[in-house]
Amino acid sequence: MTTPVALRTSDGTALPAAAQLLDALSRRDFDALARALAPSVAFRALVPRGPFELAGSASVAAQFEKWFGGPDTFEIVDASIGPVGVKTYLRWRVRLRATDGAARVAEQHVFATGSAVLESINLLCSGFYTEGTTP
Repeated sequence: MTTPVALRTSDGTALPAAAQLLDALSRRDFDALARALAPSVAFRALVPRGPFELAGSASVAAQFEKWFGGPDTFEIVDASIGPVGVKTYLRWRVRLRATDGAARVAEQHVFATGSAVLESINLLCSGFYTEGTTP
C-alpha cells in the first residue's frame, strides 16, 4: 500500500524535482526516484550508523530502495516540502509493516538543491523504531 503525496507545497508553489522524488518514494518507484536526480547528484547522509556519502543517481536510488524496498507494507504517514532560501526542504515519516504485523517508523529530513532535477541532497535520518515505543 502506498499513500499519494501532493505535488505542491501548502502555498501552491510547485517544486518539480522535490515533488517528483517524494511522489516516487511514496510509490516505491525507484527508477522514477532516480529520474528526479541529476546523474551526478551528491548525496550526504547522517544515519544512526554514522555519516556516509554517495554520488550518482543510480547509487542514491539504490540506497533508497535498500531502506524502503522489499516485501513490507509501506506508507508515507506524513510529509512536507518547502523552500528555505535557495534550498528545498523535504521531510517524510514512513511506516513499514512486516508480514507478522510489527510496524517500524522512521523520519528523514532533507535539504536539497536543484529545480528540474536535484543536484545535491543532505539527509538526516532518525533510524527505524518500533511504532509506539518511547525513549
